Amino acid sequence: MSIFTGFVVYAVIWWLVLFTVLPWGAHPVDNPEKGHATSAPKNPNLKIKFLVTTVIAAILWYFTKLVIDNDLFNINV
Repeated sequence: MSIFTGFVVYAVIWWLVLFTVLPWGAHPVDNPEKGHATSAPKNPNLKIKFLVTTVIAAILWYFTKLVIDNDLFNINV
């Protein structure tokens, strides 16, 4: 896997994991102010979620790299 391919694969995995992690612990505000979405979370904890996303994506990327480099899953016909 080249450096560019590794970066692209990591970026795709990171975004997929982020969208999986975003709803964790999200609780809507009891009485939202006028003009605010009723579904908006009170405290989104984005820094923690970005850190968790980065760690999980790195682990998943490493296993993906192992699979690609060791040719464990071959789709060449």
